[in-house]
Amino acid sequence: MKKFTLLPVMVLLVMFMTSCSSDPIEDKAAEINTENLVVPETKTIEIEIMELINDYRLSKGLNPLDNVGIIKAQAYNHTEYMITYNNVSHDNFYQRKAFLESSLGARDVSENVAYGFTSAQTVVNAWLNSASHKANIEGDFTDFDLSADQNAEGDWYYTNIFVKK
Repeated sequence: MKKFTLLPVMVLLVMFMTSCSSDPIEDKAAEINTENLVVPETKTIEIEIMELINDYRLSKGLNPLDNVGIIKAQAYNHTEYMITYNNVSHDNFYQRKAFLESSLGARDVSENVAYGFTSAQTVVNAWLNSASHKANIEGDFTDFDLSADQNAEGDWYYTNIFVKK
């Protein structure tokens, strides 16, 4: 009989000892992510892609986009995610968007992803030949950055994030 009485008391004790934060989860996530941002060195292929995109935008009378480390960190995390799961996707896009809205003051966020292209020119050409990707490149944005990385087999994965502040 004592075991049955002791068990509910122990459960209640554990529940009261576990505190809940009154801070919104999103705020905690933003704090953690800001402190743990990984902004890798920019690769030559990434510089070439950014230059090609900005050259294209200038040729259309659009403003060039500035690259921003916090955007690169988000792009890098997503590229690594795609490599880990061997899947090109926009998974978790709304988390990246929310993070950039809260930490960078972004008013609009969009992204292009790609896989398998072996040069800056081929990946940019592919994006420009796709209506939705081209719309992002030509969009009303102020900043961007990207991540390009290879998996163990040498296949390239790309994440290009566009932001309007």
